[in-house]
Amino acid sequence: MKLLHLGDLHLGKYLREFDLIDDQKYILDQILKLIDKESVDAVLIAGDVYDRSNPGEAAIRLLDSFLSELSARNVQTFMISGNHDSDDRLNYGSWVFEKQKIYISAVFKGTIDHHGIKIGDAEAEIYLLPFIKASQVRYFYPEEEINTYEDAVRVAIEHTDIDDSKCNILIAHQFVTDNGRDPNLGGSEGVAAQNVGTVERISSSVFDRFDYVALGHIHSPQEVGRKEVRYSGSPLKYSVSEVNGKKTVPLITIDSNNAVSIEEITLVPRRDFRHITGTMKELLAKENVEAPDDYIYATLTDEDPISDVMSIFQQTYPNTVKIDYDNSHTRAEANVEIAGTENKKTFDELISDFYKQIYGNDISEEEIALMRMVAREAGVIHEAD
Repeated sequence: MKLLHLGDLHLGKYLREFDLIDDQKYILDQILKLIDKESVDAVLIAGDVYDRSNPGEAAIRLLDSFLSELSARNVQTFMISGNHDSDDRLNYGSWVFEKQKIYISAVFKGTIDHHGIKIGDAEAEIYLLPFIKASQVRYFYPEEEINTYEDAVRVAIEHTDIDDSKCNILIAHQFVTDNGRDPNLGGSEGVAAQNVGTVERISSSVFDRFDYVALGHIHSPQEVGRKEVRYSGSPLKYSVSEVNGKKTVPLITIDSNNAVSIEEITLVPRRDFRHITGTMKELLAKENVEAPDDYIYATLTDEDPISDVMSIFQQTYPNTVKIDYDNSHTRAEANVEIAGTENKKTFDELISDFYKQIYGNDISEEEIALMRMVAREAGVIHEAD
């Protein structure tokens, strides 16, 4: 049995002002070719299917097309919601999709949804855990002590019937660590990990009962704790912090003895996202220009700022995303900023601003109180803060 693990599609995303929908269609078509080549039996999609809770028409059409192509190939699909998704929107019509072997779990209902899959002599049970917060699980189990995301996931697993004799696969969308060691961060989720603190962190040991854990939320592909607990990463580079990385997808093979093996397969985008460094003259010299349609992050080493630099650069590299400078002036300014950095906002203001940026809504009093408690325990703030 072969399973393909995807996550963080972020359909409908823009890279600054550039609409990525054509790039996303290209990479999904490449994934479909991979599915055909490897005779994949099922696809696991680990959340953040859309880039925002109210996706545009083009993003909805693209997902519909991708799911239709999977169904036409008789490939079973197991999909959960992430923190960027609207639970209700992604869950709409899920009972109809099940007739086409497309299983969607976007709303936590007290236990983890699961479905069996059998291909030849191999079989597995697929568990679908959408992105959850402590308050959501506490609603179902008020008698349990649930203060953190790890508590929430642990309780959800404990209240789900799991047959340990089977090959059990979990799909989840959370921030998972290796005994306190954070994963390699990538894209916008990297910012989230650095700012929220410990409340979202979940130890990979919570998932010990599962033979494979298909994670979403972090954009860099990697294992966490053990090779069977893995982030697929996003299929495209969605941030300047990802320009030096590469994108892969895990292909999981399960044999008749429940043994799991994993192969990482490289994805090749329609247009790469690259970082180039040098003087304006060097970077725009005809002999140095390569793949001009790529998305470009340029760092200029010219000592003096150049007027209308973006317009000039986009004449050669039309998809230039960002331009900055690295010279004696910027290095001196950076040193001054570091030496004089002063946090002028309160802890509550910083957390509230960040929460709204990531989730699109205001943090509750209950959640901010929990954040204060965790920050105090970690020594980040003190009672006077």
